[in-house]
Amino acid sequence: MGEEECGRARSGKQEPGGRGQDGETRKTVWVALGANLGIAVAKAVGGGIAGSPALLSEAAHSVADSLNEVFLLASLRRSERPADPSHPFGYGKERFFWSLLAAVGIFVTGGCFSFVQGIEAFQSEESESGSGYAVGLAVLVVALLAEGTSLLRALSQVRAQAKVRQHSTLREIRRNEDPALRTVLAEDSTACLGVLLAILGMALHMATGEGAYEAWASLLIGALLVYVAYVLGKSARAQLIGEAVAPEMQQRIRDFLDGRPEIDAVTAALTMRLGPDSVMLAARVDLVAGLDSEEVEEALVRTKGELRAQWPELGQLFLDVTDASVADRVRARRAREELDDAVEERRQVDAG
Repeated sequence: MGEEECGRARSGKQEPGGRGQDGETRKTVWVALGANLGIAVAKAVGGGIAGSPALLSEAAHSVADSLNEVFLLASLRRSERPADPSHPFGYGKERFFWSLLAAVGIFVTGGCFSFVQGIEAFQSEESESGSGYAVGLAVLVVALLAEGTSLLRALSQVRAQAKVRQHSTLREIRRNEDPALRTVLAEDSTACLGVLLAILGMALHMATGEGAYEAWASLLIGALLVYVAYVLGKSARAQLIGEAVAPEMQQRIRDFLDGRPEIDAVTAALTMRLGPDSVMLAARVDLVAGLDSEEVEEALVRTKGELRAQWPELGQLFLDVTDASVADRVRARRAREELDDAVEERRQVDAG
């Protein structure tokens, strides 16, 4: 194994393509941050003038999104630090930690505040002026345009990645492993829907004089934010605990190892994602009989090199030679069948 390859294995970093993807994600996050900061100020001012709970809920939503973008920028910077003795597998999981904080921010700052605004609106008997609501609606229209621009930027990056990986945009959205991009995409989609709900609530209030419409709009915005926070938090939690790579990649790796002439059986092939562009693989293999120690070493080095050539994201790679028992082979065969079933199930979901 060459010196450069060993260095890459110790750092757990992806090749330049991964850094290029990080650069695109950083641009996407900056666009979202700029849009949300401006929108948050406009919504807060407009909500104060109009006295609109739905608009104030949307202002809280934009503040939460702005804080989350700061978290995501921090995650991008901190995750790039090289491995060191205290963190030998690198800092890639910083992405998942800060994404979890972003989910908590959406829940607390956005969702809970929106619920409070909605409940207070049901109890309020204040009347609002038509001019104030006209200002509020104008702010929301501008906010929708800004959020839409940010969403288009995120979708553009997703489409580009889908094109490189030769599958559909929808599948890329479902399977994307970058928590920063996934969070921005969820935030912008939710923001656009939230703005539409706020516009609907304000318009119905103006048309009927019933403030309950805005109260319900605030509650719906809150429920939407809580749901998005739950989905993002659940994903970040799974990645922090230690999530395997996609079943399709596991299947291809198993096929590769099973096809090596020196390998008689693969009793285990365990993977864990260390970051969006870094994966650890630990495999136990039983080599064919008759190999001497030098041939075993050559076979392992050659297999590792070919694995990294085909999957550059395998920054941490361990091959353990073992004598496979009958029970080991049975467990391995059962695990392979379960893996094939999982791949087929996902294929049917994508096709549907």
